[in-house]
Amino acid sequence: MSWMVPLIVCAHIARADELAIPFEQYTLDNGLSVILAPDDSTPIVSVNVWYHVGSKDETEGLSGFAHLFEHLMFQGSTSLPVDFFKPIEAVGGSINGSTNLDRTNYHETLPAQYLPLALFAESDRMGWLIIDEDRLANQKEVVRNERRQNYEIKPYGSWRLDLYAALYPKGHPYHHITIGSHQDLENATLEDVKGFFDAWYVPNNASLVIAGDLDIEATKALVAEYFGNIPAGAPIERATPPPHALTNTTTIRQTADVPEQRVWIAWHSPAHFAPGDAELDLLATALSTGKNSRLYQRLVQTGIAKSVGANQRSQLLTSVFIIDATAAPGHDTDEIVSIIDEVLAEIMSDKPPTADELAGARAGIERSLYERLRTVQSKADNLNRFLMSPDGLNGLLNYSARYAEQTPEQIVAASASLFTEQRVVLHIQPERGADNRAEGFWKKLFKKPKSEGESG
Repeated sequence: MSWMVPLIVCAHIARADELAIPFEQYTLDNGLSVILAPDDSTPIVSVNVWYHVGSKDETEGLSGFAHLFEHLMFQGSTSLPVDFFKPIEAVGGSINGSTNLDRTNYHETLPAQYLPLALFAESDRMGWLIIDEDRLANQKEVVRNERRQNYEIKPYGSWRLDLYAALYPKGHPYHHITIGSHQDLENATLEDVKGFFDAWYVPNNASLVIAGDLDIEATKALVAEYFGNIPAGAPIERATPPPHALTNTTTIRQTADVPEQRVWIAWHSPAHFAPGDAELDLLATALSTGKNSRLYQRLVQTGIAKSVGANQRSQLLTSVFIIDATAAPGHDTDEIVSIIDEVLAEIMSDKPPTADELAGARAGIERSLYERLRTVQSKADNLNRFLMSPDGLNGLLNYSARYAEQTPEQIVAASASLFTEQRVVLHIQPERGADNRAEGFWKKLFKKPKSEGESG
């Protein structure tokens, strides 16, 4: 099945006219979803492959596999047994990948004449990836070092690990995040890893977007040539986790080698694209974006906090609404939580979001969308993203409308259902105490070198 659609996205804030994204969508016999989006504004193309597998699809005892494959997929395939960065970068292209709770993404952007190279590389690793003991051992250690660097050594790096473990019970797909545990990665066998690949890295669990300076018919022929002979995998079966609701406030207090006190407050919120998701995205933007936002005015402008932010972290099963702030010298995170609660109570009672606040939030969200669609790389990734919405690519078509219809009353209703005592509050404070928290950290970071002959 195939059709060409001029996808129209209104960008009223960035410019007065409309941005059209022509695309053609079809499916190969092996189940691979394909989207072609021609754009001859620059002589480049971007190839973007989403495998619809993330850390939520891992089984207990085998965490970190989705992210591990983000690394293994660059280690060579049967017909291209080299580091995948080399051939792409040799023709002036860029290549990378990313993993989250819900999907794994691989992408290349390169001069248009080298599109066959990118399609050859992506198809060869989809169908004929090399997975052996040497590559597995090497990348297991790379991933474990990444965990140490980004989550264990980095100041405040553990916050997502701890927050998600408290928000979701053991056994829930979101209880652990993508990095996985040292033990699970160390214990991963070649058989385990190959089984994960065979189950999830199949055409019927993937979507391919090609955007840029391309000829539709010639590109369809290339896609058929390179991907058409890859066999489909077994039908994808996912267990739906039972609904989980927090029953009270869980407060976590930690000390760490950090310069300042910092706090995160998190609630369960509606899933990506579900009713309430857009309302809370608007609210998060209105609460903390810009110097005139309420949280900035109450916390940063008054000198109580050094920074504050709010974010609706949209996810497929259930989302998380997070407010975080860093305390200024002389203040602590308990004081910050109290003020945040006051602001939220006002939102739900006598001071709902004003029309101006919502208009500013809409403007920021629309501008962000417009900016994301200006490059072929980002355009390809967003087409893949919206393919996962309940409305398919119509979700992108209706993106601005999702945010244009909310009234202050709807925002208040969404807030009232969210901002309850059923939440997780994570405090991280310096090990040395509040009085010299910054001094100890920065002295250690910028330790003066020893003079020649100095001992100890």
